[in-house]
Amino acid sequence: MTGPEAAEATSQRLALRTQLTRFVISGGLSAVVDFGLLVVLMNLAGLDHTPAKALSFIAGTTTAYLINRRWTFQAEASTRRFAAVMALYGLTFALQVGLFAVLYPWVLGLSGSQTVAQVVGFVIAQGVATTVNFIVQRGLIFR
Repeated sequence: MTGPEAAEATSQRLALRTQLTRFVISGGLSAVVDFGLLVVLMNLAGLDHTPAKALSFIAGTTTAYLINRRWTFQAEASTRRFAAVMALYGLTFALQVGLFAVLYPWVLGLSGSQTVAQVVGFVIAQGVATTVNFIVQRGLIFR
């Protein structure tokens, strides 16, 4: 591939790389909100792992949506996009909270450490949900 086709392909790769980098950064910030609230709700408020994760997920994904719409994908607000993102977040909510609900007690049983179980369960559930979110948001919602 040479000429305009190569330039267009390079431009698309750079756009993908920039979006992916921004998505990861905003995801990192959102994960801090999510995990921080999870730990607070479980350790200080005494909530069980599943409701604590559900509430922390809502706070984290709201943060992610607000950052990603404006900074990562530079999209204008629209009712259609908002509804699509909320539907996607509903799917990733079930995916992430479900994975955490399965992983947390299993890792806790293996490690005997609540902290290890929180971190391992969170990282795996967050990683799967983040991958699904980026693919769907970039490919369908904010294209």
